[in-house]
Amino acid sequence: MMENAWLIPIFPLVTFLVLLLSGGRLRERGAYIGIICTLASFILSLLVLMERFKEPTYKITIDWLSIGGTQLKAGFEINQLNALMLVIVSLVSLLVQLYSKGYMKGEERFSTFYAYLGFFTFAMLGLVMAPNLLQLYFFWELVGVGSFLLIGFYYYKQEAKNAAKKAFIMTRIGDVGLLVGIILLFWGTGSFEYGEIFQAVQSGVISNEGLTLIAILIFIGAVGKSGQFPLHSWLPDAMEGPTPVSALIHAATMVAAGVYLVATMFPLFLASSAAMQVVAITGGFTAIFAASIALVQKDVKRVLAYSTVSQLGFMMLALGTAGYVAGVFHLMTHAFFKALLFLAAGSVIHAIHTQDIEKMGGLWGKLNWTGPLFLTGTLAISGFPLLSGFFSKDEILMAAWENGNYLLFALAVITSFLTAFYMFRLFFMIFTGESRSQVKQVKESPSIMLLPMLVLAFLAVISGYVQTPWFGTFLGEWLMEGNETLLGGNSHSEGPVWIMVMAVLVSLAGIFLAYMIYAKKKLPRSWLVQENNEFYRVLDNKYYIDEIYHFTVGYAIKGLSLFLSYIERFIVGGVVSTVTISIEGLGKIGSKLQTGQVQRYGMIAFLGLAVLLVIFAVTGGYLR
Repeated sequence: MMENAWLIPIFPLVTFLVLLLSGGRLRERGAYIGIICTLASFILSLLVLMERFKEPTYKITIDWLSIGGTQLKAGFEINQLNALMLVIVSLVSLLVQLYSKGYMKGEERFSTFYAYLGFFTFAMLGLVMAPNLLQLYFFWELVGVGSFLLIGFYYYKQEAKNAAKKAFIMTRIGDVGLLVGIILLFWGTGSFEYGEIFQAVQSGVISNEGLTLIAILIFIGAVGKSGQFPLHSWLPDAMEGPTPVSALIHAATMVAAGVYLVATMFPLFLASSAAMQVVAITGGFTAIFAASIALVQKDVKRVLAYSTVSQLGFMMLALGTAGYVAGVFHLMTHAFFKALLFLAAGSVIHAIHTQDIEKMGGLWGKLNWTGPLFLTGTLAISGFPLLSGFFSKDEILMAAWENGNYLLFALAVITSFLTAFYMFRLFFMIFTGESRSQVKQVKESPSIMLLPMLVLAFLAVISGYVQTPWFGTFLGEWLMEGNETLLGGNSHSEGPVWIMVMAVLVSLAGIFLAYMIYAKKKLPRSWLVQENNEFYRVLDNKYYIDEIYHFTVGYAIKGLSLFLSYIERFIVGGVVSTVTISIEGLGKIGSKLQTGQVQRYGMIAFLGLAVLLVIFAVTGGYLR
């Protein structure tokens, strides 16, 4: 089955091509093409994963180009990590497409939306299957194009256009770092192939300083795609796209690409302690930074967006503290509960036509399915005991403690508390209390929207059990199988029992505090963060990061543009103008000689002959 894995990204590509060539004539029937093709990708991905449990890594490549005697290859590879990612990406994409059939009903550009979903899914699956860095980079850029199209789907809205451009430009900044890192790595090792690169790194072909530089440059690419500080601000703005797009981009696909890149190149990072420290610190800071902003946001999708940034920071923290299994484990569980939360939020928005949580409330008895499903996702992300997020976050805390990064461990604990608090703030403001909505008749979403949420809720509950000491650390042992030396870790992070106990208490404390403030109203809403004071304004304005970029990078680029414009107009333009005038003058002189009159040409020829005869007569003696 693995030899046919190349078909997995082809099916979504077929969706894109068919719907694109149909010119929108299929309209809502285009959903069936997208769903059927993505279902085929998911089934094949599942079969490939099952075969990979028993069989070794499968890789097939062909020679593509020859550069300086080096053969560049193209093909695909199936290993433990990308076999798991194929299932996650194809499954979430399938569920999002099912959900979109109900959510996007009546949309004028319905088939175009499904064409974009197909293109994006094709690019992400191609990225995951890439057998080398060069091919990964091609699909990496295609993922960026796909996200640009989806975020800017409502192109007639200025906010959507700005968000799409912002996402495209900010991720390109990270991509420059990735490209330079890939070039330097090829320069140092003479290969783009993962195995050859890791072998060269282990043999000491590249100096420690060079390894650190290359690893950090590659990490910059991951920072852009995964919305890590300071290239994070595009990700909350991407909420201007349709809600199913938010679920797809923010759960298991685009934002996960950066984490997947670091996990794929983990042996390279492991060879540089400085690079690992950069990854861990960036992840830890991003986690608490984004969580603090989420405390005061009033747009339901923006709360979830900053939650995504924070959770991605958790994953980077895990990878930076040598918790390879912990990072991949949380990547998997997050894909399920975050997709569930976005789709459930979309169900709420679909029912009451607003994203402002201040205009919600009292929806628990009106949305009988969406409410419990949203609660399931909220409990999972908060680390509530026995749900998936509890197990994966516990692995991250254990990895940080075991690695000796006690400051980062403390940051992770505080972030866990903040996560539980702001997520239940969100839940209680939406579903409890009195209704603050203008909509009188609130209807539950159709079954086509509820079914994907039910599947994700089931996975948000049970997926954590694949990596627990109680039921066997299956996921970790499988991921590490045959790669223990290369990945430099264990299948399960060990630590004192009090860490698990503390994680539970921290989660319950965050939930209880949110309950007392927003459900029971025993404490004022200003108890944790005083509204309208300076600190609240800083959080509400996202630490003024966008404003800082506007007044620094924005003005710097404008100043540079004006300077280059001045050079072009007055210096380069002046030189060009002088040359032009000189050429025009010579041309005019020449044009006067070239009149086209045969008589004048004959006269000039005789005059020239006479001049030559005179010269011959005068110099004739000397010539002899």
